[in-house]
Amino acid sequence: MADLKVTYDATADAAYVYFTDPQVQALSSHTYPCDPVAVDGMINLDFDDQGRLIGIEILDARAKLPAYMLDSAEHLDADGA
Repeated sequence: MADLKVTYDATADAAYVYFTDPQVQALSSHTYPCDPVAVDGMINLDFDDQGRLIGIEILDARAKLPAYMLDSAEHLDADGA
């Protein structure tokens, strides 16, 4: 199983789960916002120019993702907490 890169910004309570090869910089060319009512929040799917899913942005991440995932994520906020 591939290891996924996860980043987390506690100040914004936002996480990003990457589905790309860490050696390759993929650029998002299209973002699909999931229905905020249906998912009870904001979750965005990012696609590259070939239509491949490259990542998911999750806002209100503490409520949406398991704590172990956020605790082990790369922290982007200033305090690193």
